[in-house]
Amino acid sequence: MLNAATIQLIKSTVPVLAEHGPAITRVFYQRLFERHPEMTHIFNQTNQKTNRQSQALAHAVYAAAANIDQLDVLKPTLLPVLHKHRSLQIKPEMYPIVGTELLRAIEEVLGDAATPAIIDAWGLAYQEIADMFMTLEAELYAQDEQAKGFTGYQTFTVTAITQEASDIKSFTLQPAHALTLPAFTPGQYVTLRIKTPAGLWQNRQYSLINRPGDAFYTIAVKRDGSVSKQLHDATNIGDTVLLSAPAGNFALPAGQAPVVLFAGGIGLTPLLAIADAALAASRSVTLHVAIQDDRDRAFLTHLASLETAGATVIRYAERHPQTGTTSGRLTEEIIQNVDKSAIAFVCGPEAMIRFVASNWQGATEQLHYEVFGPVLAFEAEAVGAK
Repeated sequence: MLNAATIQLIKSTVPVLAEHGPAITRVFYQRLFERHPEMTHIFNQTNQKTNRQSQALAHAVYAAAANIDQLDVLKPTLLPVLHKHRSLQIKPEMYPIVGTELLRAIEEVLGDAATPAIIDAWGLAYQEIADMFMTLEAELYAQDEQAKGFTGYQTFTVTAITQEASDIKSFTLQPAHALTLPAFTPGQYVTLRIKTPAGLWQNRQYSLINRPGDAFYTIAVKRDGSVSKQLHDATNIGDTVLLSAPAGNFALPAGQAPVVLFAGGIGLTPLLAIADAALAASRSVTLHVAIQDDRDRAFLTHLASLETAGATVIRYAERHPQTGTTSGRLTEEIIQNVDKSAIAFVCGPEAMIRFVASNWQGATEQLHYEVFGPVLAFEAEAVGAK
């Protein structure tokens, strides 16, 4: 428990973090990878090159400083991060390494302004924050064990590959050894771990598009990014990959409220499973699916099955709209006219998520979104845009 003097000192650094946070986190990652190269096998190196990960961390550090006396208020925002950490197998022994390099980065960027008192205070604050993360992540690991799910990374064999669109393939993955798969929550993802041609282990998250209870997992992958391209170009039936247990909190709450889904491109993947679950619960489902070219629409069979089961599927395309497809994009009017009692889910390009959120007329807590990338970076940009 931090004392009042430490809390006051941490809060006094909030304006400094607002100005220098991104620089601090960039230096932090440089130091971390130079001194602990094994960490490069955990963090998404594409996000490092684009500074998305450092931006996400800067936002987290700023929020923690501003709320150091009430960290519990951050738990809802941090829940997606905690699930990601669990999926990446982040362990308690990693936190001291991160803490040391973060404090050194603060000293390096702030120079003489990082007084011994400030560094000592941040050392205590970091431990408080790390303890909260480790406690909450331990609960997620325990849930895996209670559900008789697997822990760590397990070997899966690619048993089927389907070309869903010109740049999207689905991969069916079955355990290579005797393993009972835990039932997942529709909307969750698995983390796939693969070694790149350069010898670097990399982890990527892919939404599950099959139904809970199946003896396999199916993911859909767009050929975009180094790991996804490797899966498309160099992975064949019979090959093996590593997976960690399903994770994520993008899920359908209980109840009978109408369900409205907004999908953009590959963002349709988690929404397919959520739509299936909603229909199985006899809920009203409306799915808006926007893509660029209607001649290259993915998951046609799955969309047709949703319609057969009673869902309303509304298709949009910017190019070559086919019969039954609306030409163009989602409009403000379409979003604003959604039943205010509905619960909505959106997944797609970040600009689309912001567009839906800015025009949503229902209660804020009734709108849920999934970002394919560092969620805290997305939220930091959203705050900066206001």
